Amino acid sequence: MKFDENDRKSLIESLPNSQPQIQSTPQRQSDDDPHYQQTESFVAAANIENGLRQNPALSYRRYTKELEKFARAQAKQLQILEKIRKQEDKERNKELLGQQPSPKYRFQTWIKMYILTRLRDDWIFLAVLGITMALFSFIMDEGIQMCLHAQLWLYRDLTSHIALQYLAWVSVPICLILFAIGFVHYVGPQSAGSGIPEMRTILRGATLKDYLSLNTLIAKMVGLTAVLGSGMPLGKEGPFVHIASIVAELLSKLATPFHGIYENKSRNSEMLAAACAVGLGACFSAPIGGVLFSIEVTTTYFAVRNYWRGFFACVVGATVVRLQAVWFQDADTVRSLYPTYITTEFPYDPQELFIFVIVGVLCGLLAAFFVWVHRQYVLFMRANKLMGKLLSKNRFIYPAIITLIISSITFPLGGGQFMSGEIDSPQQLTQLFSNFTWTSKDLNMAQMDIVSNWSSDYSSIFINLICFTLFHFFFSIIGSTMALPHGMFIPALKIGGGFGRLIGESLALWLPQGFSFPTLAPIIPGGYAIVGAAAFSGAVTRSICVAVVVFEITGQIAYLVPVMIAVLVSNAVASLLQPSMYDSVTKLKNLPYLPDLLPSNSCIYNIFVEDFMVRDVKYIWQGITYQKLKEVLKANKTLRCLPLVDNPHDMILLGSVHRHDLINLIQEHIGRDRRLQVAQQWQQEVDEQRAREQAKDYQGSANNERRPSRFEVVAATDLLHLRQIANDEMLPPNRRAEALINTLSPRKSILLNRNSTDEQTDPEGGDNEAANISKRVQLPGDRVVDMSAEMQEKWERDEMLKTVNLDKSQINIDPAPFQLVERTSMLKAHSLFFMMGINHAYVTNIGRLVGVVSLKELRNVIEKANVNNVAVQNPREELPEEKALLSPSHTAVDLTITTIDSSITQIDLGSSYESANVGAGLNIASQSSYSQTNANENKKSSDV
Repeated sequence: MKFDENDRKSLIESLPNSQPQIQSTPQRQSDDDPHYQQTESFVAAANIENGLRQNPALSYRRYTKELEKFARAQAKQLQILEKIRKQEDKERNKELLGQQPSPKYRFQTWIKMYILTRLRDDWIFLAVLGITMALFSFIMDEGIQMCLHAQLWLYRDLTSHIALQYLAWVSVPICLILFAIGFVHYVGPQSAGSGIPEMRTILRGATLKDYLSLNTLIAKMVGLTAVLGSGMPLGKEGPFVHIASIVAELLSKLATPFHGIYENKSRNSEMLAAACAVGLGACFSAPIGGVLFSIEVTTTYFAVRNYWRGFFACVVGATVVRLQAVWFQDADTVRSLYPTYITTEFPYDPQELFIFVIVGVLCGLLAAFFVWVHRQYVLFMRANKLMGKLLSKNRFIYPAIITLIISSITFPLGGGQFMSGEIDSPQQLTQLFSNFTWTSKDLNMAQMDIVSNWSSDYSSIFINLICFTLFHFFFSIIGSTMALPHGMFIPALKIGGGFGRLIGESLALWLPQGFSFPTLAPIIPGGYAIVGAAAFSGAVTRSICVAVVVFEITGQIAYLVPVMIAVLVSNAVASLLQPSMYDSVTKLKNLPYLPDLLPSNSCIYNIFVEDFMVRDVKYIWQGITYQKLKEVLKANKTLRCLPLVDNPHDMILLGSVHRHDLINLIQEHIGRDRRLQVAQQWQQEVDEQRAREQAKDYQGSANNERRPSRFEVVAATDLLHLRQIANDEMLPPNRRAEALINTLSPRKSILLNRNSTDEQTDPEGGDNEAANISKRVQLPGDRVVDMSAEMQEKWERDEMLKTVNLDKSQINIDPAPFQLVERTSMLKAHSLFFMMGINHAYVTNIGRLVGVVSLKELRNVIEKANVNNVAVQNPREELPEEKALLSPSHTAVDLTITTIDSSITQIDLGSSYESANVGAGLNIASQSSYSQTNANENKKSSDV
C-alpha cells in the first residue's frame, strides 16, 4: 500500500498537540482484517511524524521501533492481500474452468505415473499377470465351493421328506444356470464357450470383436462360477485361458493408455501366448504342463524367445495358487491338486506295458467317438426346427430343461448313488487316483468311506464306474451346448480316469497277485486311472504334453513310461479318425483358420499365389475425391484396410489405410463441427458487413444532424465487452473458442416472444440472402448457428467434389503392408500366414498392385489341395481388362450430414477382415449366442 504525502499531513493535523503518539484502539480487531492492518499502518506512520515534530531530540531507539512496527504491518498486509488474491483467482478459475482436481484424482494420477508405467517391463507385467490370475482362481474356487456346499446343506437339512430333498437338490442348479444364462447374454455374449478355439484364431492374426473386453471378462468369471457351482459335468481350463488373455490385454492398456502393448501385433501375440500358459498354470497349478499345453494347443509356430515369459508367469501364478491353499484353505503344505501316494517300489510289471498300449488304443477310439458325437449333436441342434423355435422364443427354456435332467440323474437318493453324485469333481478325481484296490477285503475306515461313494446296496463298484463314465461321456456333450462358459478338459480327465479305473479294478480282480507271481507285485488300479485320464484327454485335445499336466496335478511320476506310451498311442489312433475337439469347434463356429497341409500331397508344390488370388482389387489413390472415396467405402463394407496406389493407371502400391481413418477423414471434412464452423464464419462475415454499413450510416447521420461535442460518450456495454474480453483471455483455447462463438452470435432479446428456432431477417430489409443463410437454434445455455437445408446440401456437394490430400491429412498410412509376388508358392504363403499371423497380403509385380490374398482364399485352396481337387489356372493367360472401379453415374450426390453421422455410428469398425470379392465376413455360428451376435452385427451395417 502506498502512503502518500496528503494522507500523512491530514492524519498528523487531526492529532492533538499534547499527545505524544497515537495509540491503537482498545478493541483489537482480527489480524487477518485488511482494514485493520491499514489502520495500524496509518497509526504507526502518524506516531513517527508526531514524535519528530514535538521532540526532535527523542532517542533513536524509540522511532526505530515505530519504523519496525510500521514495516511489519505493511508486510503482514501484503501477505493478507496475496492470500485474498490467490483465493479469488482460485474461485475464478474454478468458475471458468470447472471443478478442480480432487485428491482422489491426484492420487490416481500418481498411481498411473509412478506405478502403472512400471508394467511396461516384461518381468513386472508377467508377475502381475500371474498374481492376478491366481487371485481370480482363488475367488472363483471359493464361489464354486460355496454354491456346492449350499446345495449339499439344503439336501442334508431337509431329511424329513424325499420330495423336499429332491426339490432342494434341483432348485439350486436351475437358479444358478438361469442366472448365468441371463448374465452372460446381457453382459458379454462372447464369453460363451470354451475360449481356446477363439484364442487360437486371435493368435493366428484374426480379429474377433469384443472378445478381449472387460464385459467379457466379468461375464466369463461370473458365468463360469455359476456353471461349476451348479454341479454341471463341465470344466474350467478353456475359460481360464480366455480370462488370462483378457487380463493381459487390459493390463497392457492400463499400463500404457495411448501406445500400449496391444498396439504392437508382434508383442501382442507374445503376451497373449504367455497369458494362455498362465491360464492353465493357475487352473491346475501346473506351470510346466501349462506352458507346453498352451504352445501345443493354441499356436502352430512358437518363438523360443517367449519360453521364459510363459514359464515365469506360470511359476508365479502356480506358486501363489498353492500358497493360497495353505493360507486360506487349511492345507498342510504345498502339494499337488489331486495328490496320489503310490509308494511301492514296483508300480508295474513289464508285462503291463502291453495292457497300457491297449488302454491307449481304446482311449483313442473313445476320444474319436466323443468328438464325433459332439459334432453330430451340435449339427442336429442347428438342423432341428423344433429346437430352433424353442431357442428363438426363450433362451432360458433349453438350459433349464438340461439342468433339470442332469440334476435329477445325479440326485443322491436316485441315480446319483450309482455315479458318486454326492461328491464334487476334485473329490471324484482324487478318489479315482487312489492307490488301493476297491475290491480288497482289508480296508481301513478312510478307504471304506471312499468305496462307499462308488458303490451302493444295489450295485458294485464296476456298475458305478460304468455309469459314471457313460454319464460324463454323454452329458458333458449335452451340457456344452448351452451358451455358457465351460471347458472340456476336466470332463475328459474324469471319463478317462473312470475308464482306466474300471480296467485296473477288473485286472486286480482277475489277477490279485499281479502278472509276476514270484515277485508279488499287485496291480494298482489307481495307476490305470492315471494312464486312462492322460490318454483320453490327450486324444481329445490332440496334445502330447497332457502327460506332463497329469504328472503335475497328481504329483506322481512313477508311471512316466506307461503314461507316455498310452498318450502317444491314443493320439495316433484318434488323429486317423477325427480332428481334435478344438479343431472341430473351430469348424463348427466357422472361425477363420488355416488347415494344415498334408505332407503326402504333391500338388501343393505346384500351386502359386497367382492361381488363387483376387485380381479385382478395391483401392484408393492419391488425388481421389471425397465422393469417390465415399463410394468405395460404401461398396466394400467388410474391408478393414484399403490399399493406396499412386494413380489408377500405374497402380504402384504406396501403402494401406485403415477404414476407420478414412471414415474419420470424411467426417472431419463434412461433419457437423466443420459445418458449424463454416456457418459461423459466414454469419460472422455477414454481421461484420452489416455492422460496417450501420456504422457508416450512423456516422453520416451524426455528421448531418449533430453538432460537435466536447465530450466522448462511451456506452456501458463497451465496458462490459472489455471486461468479457479480459475474462476470455484467461480461458483455455477450447473454452476461448466457445466464448468467441457465443460473443459473435447475436443475442435474443428477452422482451420478444419468439420460437426457439427462427430465421434472422435483416431489420432494414436490405439483405435477403443473409436472411436465408443463418438459422439459429436456441438451446438452454447455448446458441448454435447452422445452415439451412438448401445451403447445407449445396455446401456438402461442393465439398465432396474436392480432392483428398492424404499427405497433409493426419491419417495413419502403413507404408509397408505385407506383400507377396505372383510366383510365391502356396506352401510358402501358408507358412508366412501362420508365422506372421496376418489375415491378408497384397500381391505385387515390380511394385504394381495386381491382386490380394486373404485368409479365406488360402483356406479354400488348401482344403481343395488336401482332397486333390484344385483347378489351377494358366499363369500365362491374359489378365481380364480392368473394370471401372466406380459407376459412371455421378449425377446427384444425395448426402446430408445426418446420413453421414448415422452411417459413421452404425458402421462396424471392429469386424474382421474379409475381402468383398471373396464373400461374407466372419461368421461365428456355433451356438445361439454366436448366431444372435452375428445377426445383430449384420443389422448394424448400413450405407455410408
